[in-house]
Amino acid sequence: MKAPSSLPRVIGHRGAAGHAPENTLAGFRTAASLGVKWVEFDVHLSLDGVPVLLHDDSLDRTTDGKGGVSNYSLGTLQGYDAGQWFSETYVGETIPTLSETIRLLASLQMGANVEIKPSPGQEAATGHAVGRALREEWPGDLPAPLISSFTPASLAAVRETAPMFQRGLLLSRVARDWGDDMRALDCRTLHCNHRHLDKTTAQEIRRAGYPLLCYTVNDRARADTLFEWGVDTVISDHPDRML
Repeated sequence: MKAPSSLPRVIGHRGAAGHAPENTLAGFRTAASLGVKWVEFDVHLSLDGVPVLLHDDSLDRTTDGKGGVSNYSLGTLQGYDAGQWFSETYVGETIPTLSETIRLLASLQMGANVEIKPSPGQEAATGHAVGRALREEWPGDLPAPLISSFTPASLAAVRETAPMFQRGLLLSRVARDWGDDMRALDCRTLHCNHRHLDKTTAQEIRRAGYPLLCYTVNDRARADTLFEWGVDTVISDHPDRML
């Protein structure tokens, strides 16, 4: 299995969130049609422990459901519409499982940055479930997935369950002790909000030998500046602008 040592310069954010409903199979197909080689997406757990794709703890923003995703079984979740909020074009788009997503990525020959996004109280359980699914189902002919999270307990859990995959620490702002956190969790990449990044910090991270990824970069001029600072990869709602 290939290691994610050759990360692409551009990763589609939640698929291609500026063009299609985020975290949906339609979004990944759209990203592929734009020439994107890797996508990023978010994973929660259903009530019955199935990894499903959704960014928020709540269903309210991106589906016609209400309440917390962890309150509903997979069967109930997949009855909600996850596309109509974005456009009438996507009526009937469902909340995909991680397994469904892996199968689609295999057919599209796309790599992935899998973000563990646990509901409160599900930090370790989500990490373990994501790790098991990736360990058992990820195709050997794709680049190995990069697993990231803001949540230390999720990163620790996925390290136990799927140690063969590299992990990335997600931060909003890069604190002075960022290196301590990276070493404690044995993370290989650092991911941060580009709005809070400066040239000095970017170069410090790169000198330390860590690949640096920035989200969510939708302006080409800003991306060019970040690349000049040494940023390896930008994650974008509009990857076509970056490409």
